[in-house]
Amino acid sequence: MSMDFNFKKALPVWEKATATQKNRSLSFCCDIEKLPSARLSLTASCSFIVMVNGEFVAHGPARCAHGFFRVDEYELAPFLTKENNRIAVRVVGYNVNSYCYLNQPSFLVAELFAGEELLAATGVSGFECYSTDERVIKTQRFSFQRGFVEAYNLSTEDHFVYEQKCGAVGTKVELASAIAGKFISREIPYSENEELHPKAIFQMGTVSCSEKEKYYNGRELTPKHDFFTYKLEELEIATHIEAGKLDFSTPKAMSLAGSDEIEIAKDSYVDIDWGVNYSGIYDFIIEAEGKGELFVIFDEIMSDNQIYANRLGASQLIYFKLQSCNLHFISAEPYVMRYTRFVAKGINVKIRKLSLRHIAFPQAEIKTRFVCDDEKMAKIYDAAVETFRANAVDIYMDCPSRERAGWLCDSFFTSRVEYALTGKATLEKCFLENFLLPEKFEFLPEGMLPMCYPGDHNDKTFIPNWAMWYVLELGEYFKRTGDKAFVEKAKPRMLALLNYFKRFENEYCLLEKLESWVFVEWSRSNALVQDVSFPTNMIYALVLETMADLYNESELAAKAAQIKANINKLAMTPSGFYCDNAIRNEAGELVLSGERTEACQYYAFFSNVAIPATHPELWKILVKDFGYDRAEKGLYPEIWPANAFIGNYLRLDLLNRYSYKEELYDNIKGYFYYMAERTGTLWENVGAEASCNHGFASHVIYWQKALGLLAEY
Repeated sequence: MSMDFNFKKALPVWEKATATQKNRSLSFCCDIEKLPSARLSLTASCSFIVMVNGEFVAHGPARCAHGFFRVDEYELAPFLTKENNRIAVRVVGYNVNSYCYLNQPSFLVAELFAGEELLAATGVSGFECYSTDERVIKTQRFSFQRGFVEAYNLSTEDHFVYEQKCGAVGTKVELASAIAGKFISREIPYSENEELHPKAIFQMGTVSCSEKEKYYNGRELTPKHDFFTYKLEELEIATHIEAGKLDFSTPKAMSLAGSDEIEIAKDSYVDIDWGVNYSGIYDFIIEAEGKGELFVIFDEIMSDNQIYANRLGASQLIYFKLQSCNLHFISAEPYVMRYTRFVAKGINVKIRKLSLRHIAFPQAEIKTRFVCDDEKMAKIYDAAVETFRANAVDIYMDCPSRERAGWLCDSFFTSRVEYALTGKATLEKCFLENFLLPEKFEFLPEGMLPMCYPGDHNDKTFIPNWAMWYVLELGEYFKRTGDKAFVEKAKPRMLALLNYFKRFENEYCLLEKLESWVFVEWSRSNALVQDVSFPTNMIYALVLETMADLYNESELAAKAAQIKANINKLAMTPSGFYCDNAIRNEAGELVLSGERTEACQYYAFFSNVAIPATHPELWKILVKDFGYDRAEKGLYPEIWPANAFIGNYLRLDLLNRYSYKEELYDNIKGYFYYMAERTGTLWENVGAEASCNHGFASHVIYWQKALGLLAEY
């Protein structure tokens, strides 16, 4: 488990009386001279960025469990370019339930040392704290899963100067001691924060405004007893409404390759292409004269030559109210985009030194390279690497855009990629450890694990299937690392999980009428999960086998064998395909629904309920007739098709398991090349309607390595 971290002097602090205020930002600043070494150690309840002389240094912290905080450590000497330097840590406390950050009182604890000499420490001396008045507090949530939209009221050149210049001051705030928890070492590799620049400024147009009958109205906009946000009538600026009023003309093509300076005329817009769907923190200078507004709208794709802020069920924009300013802006959070639209309303705006700070898994940790001359396969590899890097910053994430959430099951696939690329499981250990640290999970039944973590699930929703995937990943983690101590540490929680499931076992030892959100995959399969879901029970059998291996429990292996036999007895249909589910009729009998999905068949083989030797005809059909082009061929239309997550991935994994290399090679190109071509990343679904950068999708690297397409440096 992670080592304890002990601050030598620093104490956790926050502004007096605002530790539980939603969306409150503060900047902690100190001045130091140019030194050969200056070591900054810090952590916070939510999100921070570190700057030196106004230049971006880092984003953190590495997220952890309730009551536990991983400590980041940065050597600042390379950034001390002046005789006297301003260090600034801008911290935001969200204080809402989300899938991204935990709802814990705001604090920062930080200390700066030169060797053994203390330069500054929160709660002791050296840091001055200023109110980040520029940021509007009462805005809408960015999404259901994340914190708040960034909106700024910028009216003079003095904004953010206290973060950029020695001796500068802002609105000083009174600090008080703050509630924190246990500090532990980070262990996770740090993002290298490469500076990315636009590939092209490629189109422009004009903008007007009009009131609409309806505006974007996602679920994140409505406060509920179990969902925290500001009410619409409380908002200082409703950016989703202000953006919704914008009417864009048909864009006109233009071409300014690689420029990092953009001039946006009054009431017009300019679109830029980053070339790849990157994850990063915006970094640019805004110059403007007069009064007006600037919208920075971004998305992963374009639709009808337009960029839509709300495509993902989120408000993908940053808003500025401007009045004659010349300032350096750095966003508080990472966002995801291939395309960015700068919209100037009522004012001429110049954007200078435009860049993204790439928030991603460090390239230096990756020890493989692509060695095949197949250009399409190479493009898929590059897209998979970028997808992995974007989703493996401090935890395994599903997507770096609308959620930045640590979902189980997704992590099973992403963990294989970390090991394939690095030969290590460093991030995986910390990710799995987060689920073991808290004594209990509020809002969840005893024994159940969160579906994603760290996160607060006040609505009491969980995915029982995803807890099973934790066990499967733990089994693979042990095979990768031989870390028996960690496996033993997990044992009480794993046994508690089995105790939870045991009460749902019916007369066939099959799980029946599971609670909450029973999830198989994003397809028709998810409508076929009650009363008895056979894919769920197939995975349950595999979980029992895994537990039997990890903890030498022969009784669990015997139960797994019994479940497999009962599934084969009950779920197989005369058509030769497994039925997805059985329903309890009025007579108390389990009756098959009759519905069959492609995903269910893959679950059967993935869990070894079926193997090619026992079900040769079904296996032959799956290999030869199913796949990315089955619909085009018109084959087996009565079998509901699989989606990317996770049916298609199980399919490819089975082709790999049984050494169907030619079919695997073909399927990889069929499933992924069009994604790599369009966004340079790999997607959540087969279509672009959802996230176009999803962590599990990087698993293609695992198969490419199995095909011999990768070599180690």
